[in-house]
Amino acid sequence: MIRALLLLGLLGLVIAAATWLSDNPGSLTAEWRGYRIETSAALVVAAVALIAFATALIYRFWLALRRTPRRIADAWRERRRRRGYQALTRGMVAVAAGDPTEARKQAKRAEVLLNEPPLTMLLSAQSAQLGGDDRAAETFFTAMTERSETEFLGLRGLLSQAMKQNDRPRALELARRAYRLQPDSEWVAKALFDLQVDAGLWLDAGVTNDELARRRLLPGPQAGRRKAVLTFEQSRHAEGRGDRAEEFRLLRKANDLVSDFVPVTVRLAHCLAQDGKGRKAAGLIEKAWSRMPHPDLFAAHLEIADAPDALQTVKAAEKLVRQNASHPESKIALAQASVDAGLWGEARRHLSDVVDGDAKDGYLGRACRLMAIVEEKENDDLAASREWLVRAANAGPDRTWVCGDCGNSAGDWAVRCGNCGGFDTYSWGTPPHVGRLIAPGGETGETKQFPSPGGQ
Repeated sequence: MIRALLLLGLLGLVIAAATWLSDNPGSLTAEWRGYRIETSAALVVAAVALIAFATALIYRFWLALRRTPRRIADAWRERRRRRGYQALTRGMVAVAAGDPTEARKQAKRAEVLLNEPPLTMLLSAQSAQLGGDDRAAETFFTAMTERSETEFLGLRGLLSQAMKQNDRPRALELARRAYRLQPDSEWVAKALFDLQVDAGLWLDAGVTNDELARRRLLPGPQAGRRKAVLTFEQSRHAEGRGDRAEEFRLLRKANDLVSDFVPVTVRLAHCLAQDGKGRKAAGLIEKAWSRMPHPDLFAAHLEIADAPDALQTVKAAEKLVRQNASHPESKIALAQASVDAGLWGEARRHLSDVVDGDAKDGYLGRACRLMAIVEEKENDDLAASREWLVRAANAGPDRTWVCGDCGNSAGDWAVRCGNCGGFDTYSWGTPPHVGRLIAPGGETGETKQFPSPGGQ
């Protein structure tokens, strides 16, 4: 629209100028080398304008002729470029579809058509990797690391190759290089952390964990929990070196970070007791019991209490469970102490609270086994004892350390799952077990797998 208005305006100016010149033709006389020319000024202006227009046309035609070869070359290159990117796209689709033959074919075609090694090297590496040619893939990835624009992609490919070959030391070195290039990359930071944990580099893993938290790549509570676990593992190494002062310092730090971490609480309580601070150790366990009753806390408390007889052990148990008296674990702890002291009535009362209570998942089997002991030792009733043992066998699994990733169970807490290798995946709870569906009419339905509720 604007161009049309400008054109109309220019045309109007030309018409106005022509009209003015026709109304004012004037006269012009020129003498040169004996020749005399007389004409109107309007004709001279028109002639000059015509000559200028013709000169402009000739110049434009000459420019067009001069630029034609370059335009032809540019068009040819653009066509090759389009075909190259088309081959590159088809190659990436082939990689995604898992077709190594087509991926290699398109990679070679893209390499011929495109003069962009970063793009073609990535496709060539991925097609070689997909086809199982690890040596060729590594060659391409290594070449990518020599270019600044593709170095990170090359390192990621080499890291993937190293992990595939289970070359952990090389993978750790590559992860460190990739992390220096892209510290904000969540993927590379987590890969570096996992490799450091796998190598037992707890201090380095702690630094990486702090960086993940600082860059908001990891939620604060999770980062705090991880830091506590890593600090606890450092304390274990200090214990192995015989550095009790460093071990105690690290245990205190881990306990301050996470107050319901049972292994830390138990070990810290033992260290306090060894230093003659038995009352402080007992207070630490009692405080932990109020949040998370656990058999290891009970065993540690009795060891620290060092009661002279069974009745004093019962009193020590009563003092401990007072912090969380209604919990099934507290009932079982009191029942165990009562059984050891021969207080059968007290043991029955506490065990009945568990057996008849609602929160008995993971506790019922232990309660039934203790009840079997009571029946045998108090009344010498082997038949009743067997009935309780049968009930214990059908009660489902006891609470233990359960991996949240794979469901693997372990008697003792470990920093890594023995089955899937997950870091800090164990939590205290009931393992998944098979339960039987009971139909409304009382008939037993099919057996299905149901995960039991998780523990504390």
